[in-house]
Amino acid sequence: MVWFSTHSGSAMDGKRKFERKEQKEMKRYKNQLFEGSGTSSTAYDSSAYCDFSSASAKAIAGKDILVAFWNADGSKILAVAGQQSLTINRSADTIEVTTKDTDGGWKAYIAGTKEWSIDVGGIFVKDDESHRLLSGYFEDGEPVCIKVYNNKTKAGMFGGLAVITDYPLEAPHDDSMTYSMSFSGMGALVDFSKDKPATDTLPE
Repeated sequence: MVWFSTHSGSAMDGKRKFERKEQKEMKRYKNQLFEGSGTSSTAYDSSAYCDFSSASAKAIAGKDILVAFWNADGSKILAVAGQQSLTINRSADTIEVTTKDTDGGWKAYIAGTKEWSIDVGGIFVKDDESHRLLSGYFEDGEPVCIKVYNNKTKAGMFGGLAVITDYPLEAPHDDSMTYSMSFSGMGALVDFSKDKPATDTLPE
C-alpha cells in the first residue's frame, strides 16, 4: 500500500497562493505609482532616471509666450511683430483696516480693486500689419482685444480688453530700432486655465 502525504501538498498550495497574492499586490502598487501619468510602469525604465513629472520638466519657456490682438471687426488675430519681452502685470489696491484693538500693534490690510496691464517690447518692424494697426489704435484711443498664448502648445493663456497707453520707439546709434508698448486693462483679464473660451483662435 502506498501512502500520500497531504500535508506537504497543502503547504505547497499555500505557498503558491501567497506568491500569487504578493505578485498582485506589487502590480497594484506599480499601477498606483504611474496612475494618471499616461505612462506604463515599464516606460522609460520605470522612470528610474527620467522624471517627466518634475517641476523642471513642466517649466514653460518664456520665448514661447506671445501677445496677439484682434483687428477691428474681429475677423483676424495677429501676433505683435518683433516680440522680445513680455510682462503680465496684475495687482490690487491695498486698503488699510487697522483698528486700535488690532493684535500686536500690526497694521492690517485687505485687497481692493484689481487691475492688470501687459508690457511688450522688441524689434520694430515698421511695415508689418500688426504695428500699422496698433499705431492706429493708439492714435484713436480705441480699445484692443488682446490674447496671450503659448506658441509651442498652441493654446491661449489670458485674454481681455485693453487700451494702449504707452508706445515709444527707440533708435539708438549702435543698435536696432525697438518698440515698447503698454496695454492697460479694461475690466477683467480672463485666465483661460479657469475659464477656457469655446474657441481658441491663434495667429497663423
